[in-house]
Amino acid sequence: MNRTMDTIRLGFVPTRRSIFSAPDALRYRGLTLDRLHELDVDVVDIDDINEEGLLFDDSHIEPILEKFRVAKVDGILLAHCNFGTEFLCARLARELGKPVLLWGPRDERPEPDGTRLRDTQCGLFATGKVLRRFQVPFTYMTNCRLGDPAFERGVNDFLAVCDVVRTFRGMRILQMSTRPFDFWTTMCNEGELLERFNIQLAPIPMTEVVAEVRAAQRDEGALSAMLAHIRETMVIEIPEDKVPVVAALAIAMRRLVERYGCDAGAIQCWNALQQELGIMPCAANAILNEAGIPIVCETDIHGAITALLVEAADLRRHRGFFADWTVRHPDNENGELLQHCGPWPCSVACEMPRLTYPLAFDHPGALTAEARHGKLTLARFDGDNGEYSLLLGNARGIDGPAGMGTYLWIEVENLKRLEAKIVEGPYIHHCVGIHADVVPVLYEACKYIGVKPDLFDPIEEQVRAYLRGE
Repeated sequence: MNRTMDTIRLGFVPTRRSIFSAPDALRYRGLTLDRLHELDVDVVDIDDINEEGLLFDDSHIEPILEKFRVAKVDGILLAHCNFGTEFLCARLARELGKPVLLWGPRDERPEPDGTRLRDTQCGLFATGKVLRRFQVPFTYMTNCRLGDPAFERGVNDFLAVCDVVRTFRGMRILQMSTRPFDFWTTMCNEGELLERFNIQLAPIPMTEVVAEVRAAQRDEGALSAMLAHIRETMVIEIPEDKVPVVAALAIAMRRLVERYGCDAGAIQCWNALQQELGIMPCAANAILNEAGIPIVCETDIHGAITALLVEAADLRRHRGFFADWTVRHPDNENGELLQHCGPWPCSVACEMPRLTYPLAFDHPGALTAEARHGKLTLARFDGDNGEYSLLLGNARGIDGPAGMGTYLWIEVENLKRLEAKIVEGPYIHHCVGIHADVVPVLYEACKYIGVKPDLFDPIEEQVRAYLRGE
């Protein structure tokens, strides 16, 4: 089901090794837990596993696993409160199968006689190697102090990574009818998505969608509330008798998403829908997109997957928007028009959207509005021939000619390089944008979901430096 309101639950695993100071390890266990609570992290600790609340013995592993599984943690923090016990950390992490954040507090100045209480950094080196031996992917947060900005940023980014992984591993997409015949680009391999990634599709025919719309039209209470929402958020420029149909479609799609336990949807937006309802679904899509339930066009299943990943990477603070790469900017060599008939959520617009007719279609029901400028992340999950990757990078909104539908002119570092990546594949003319920089989070999440990150600018070292806390 839709996870918009869920929080990320972090399993807190402080660890020590016996040859270093146990009292100091206990002290840092408490200090770290206090700091996590200050950051409002939903923490599941291991205080009841033993008297110390620390992992340092083989007998601790099974009780921790049982507790974390019952609590449904989304990831774990292996906090090295002194050197730590690397093989226990690795065994626990492999058995649990959740994202791992490896970190330890920076060591203090040695005592006057030369003794050291913790040797935390050395323990991190050891655990990193053993995690590799156990083939456990992990995220490393630099050896920093609890009060350093790198700690807060690293924890928050890891929570976002956990959300991407949780979203990806359990998503279900409502497929409303087949893809349009002309759109061979949006075909997908349903069996492979299930077998490799546990991504499930819930396919239903267009007749079921239409029947649900008819039922919504008879639900006076729900219809009245949706009409009020439309009039509050959109400028109506279509025949009045079509507005209730837009409202009923939005209600119907939400009910179908909930009925089939889905997180997002993809709809065949033309031509059967127009024959039955006489509208385009774009504005109805926009309403659900604003509610945190991505609905994408042209039955683009990979596009719906992308939309879920992008919003999870931002912890759902902003809404994403599903766009076409369309035409190059007439004056800017690195400019491009992102546009679609009108399905973008109203919150991304720089003005109140108009409910009108789309470009290239005669039926009403699309929004027209320019999106806000600013820094963006653009992404596309896609694959063919058994290989999957995530195209991602940054752009910024720029000025350009007025457009129809929902649109935004953007500038990238090198459009020719990006253009070649899209044409040469495995990508298509669709992407998802969001007004946030989530490139590092998506890049890091790829190591857990078995998808290759594919940066469209040569910024990998910059991304890795950010993740290192630089």
